[in-house]
Amino acid sequence: MFWVLLLLPAWAVAGTACTRLCLAAVRAAAVDSHGVTAGRGRELTLYEAAFLSGGPRRVADLTLVSMARQRRLLLAHTGWATVVDPLARDDMERSVIGAIGPGGQSRIAPVRAAAAAADAVRGLADRLVSAGLAVPDGDRGGVAAGVRQVRLAAVAVCALGTAALLMPAPPDLPRHLVALWFALPLALTLSCLAIARVEGHPYSRWASPAGQRLLGALVRRSTGAGDDRTYLTSVAVRGVHAVGEPDLRAAFAHREQNDERQG
Repeated sequence: MFWVLLLLPAWAVAGTACTRLCLAAVRAAAVDSHGVTAGRGRELTLYEAAFLSGGPRRVADLTLVSMARQRRLLLAHTGWATVVDPLARDDMERSVIGAIGPGGQSRIAPVRAAAAAADAVRGLADRLVSAGLAVPDGDRGGVAAGVRQVRLAAVAVCALGTAALLMPAPPDLPRHLVALWFALPLALTLSCLAIARVEGHPYSRWASPAGQRLLGALVRRSTGAGDDRTYLTSVAVRGVHAVGEPDLRAAFAHREQNDERQG
């Protein structure tokens, strides 16, 4: 009866993962219902669009690119940022200049990290969450993480079931009955995955469904609204991959290489 010792953890893994996925789906549905009227008659700023698209670091990237295009900040292809105009026009720019420091020059990677963690970005996040446009910290990636856990649980059940079938079984217990007992938790996980695939929305890590609708409206309005506005909107929504200038692209490419080495 050693196979029973494998069946119990199979049920425990499957039940726990499916329960977590169901709870995450319930929380996401509550956010959906709360955000039905959120954002109506409201337009996103570029900073808000950047946060909803890519989080705090996207806001820092947008600020760096915006200041560089206005010639108030020099981003060198070697990965250094140099302040040209120390007068900030808003809290985000003030955070970037403060992160560069009194020397007026710093590497881009630590500037980006410090600016993303600044009070200005946290305040922006709090306002978007209060407006129902951003996902609260505790719910970010909840459904996606739940789906991953259920997938892992399905793999674990298969592994435990295979191990049970390879073990010596009592002569009075056919192996197909052992397989049937393990098929039940496997069916539970697979059915949860199927329901999540059919019913689940394309949840973003940062933007609520209402925030995603406003992002789409912003992109549509920005098309043809002027080169600079369209450009910065693309950076806010798509990130530094939308940067067109070779020097700026080289500066951010150097930063991304540093990030990979540090990771």
